[in-house]
Amino acid sequence: MKFIADAMCGKLARWLRIVGYDVRYDASLDDDDLVEIALEEDRVLLTRDAKMLLRRDLPPHLLIVSDDWKEQLAQVVQHFGLDTVSYRFSRCVDCNEPLIPIGKAEVQYRVPSYIFDAHDTFYTCPQCRKVFWVGSHIERGRKVLDSLFTAEAAGN
Repeated sequence: MKFIADAMCGKLARWLRIVGYDVRYDASLDDDDLVEIALEEDRVLLTRDAKMLLRRDLPPHLLIVSDDWKEQLAQVVQHFGLDTVSYRFSRCVDCNEPLIPIGKAEVQYRVPSYIFDAHDTFYTCPQCRKVFWVGSHIERGRKVLDSLFTAEAAGN
């Protein structure tokens, strides 16, 4: 499942990428661009703009009702029955590209020395070339997601 998010859903887009979903996001896109891209690329439009729902050419969509990104993420996950575990941290949160493994030797001068010394497994974004590793930020992200979706599951 692929998404496109409007300018009011930036943090939601980032967290959907964190759980592994393809989310196109560009805050400069206007309503016409969003609709056109969603239709051309078979993406579900995520919007906070209730006026958008009046359009005749509206692609598959979901009106995001909350201002809070955690509630937004929970709404999308619940509405579409998304898997929030299997593909976590597999996409670049900035570029949306799937990450690819990269050899440790290849990142020696691209990460701080203490990171290089402490980790053996690295990934890179083929578009922006950022390097990723499983550090404390990943553990914090996992805890946030686990608490959000464990609480969500318990409430059902």
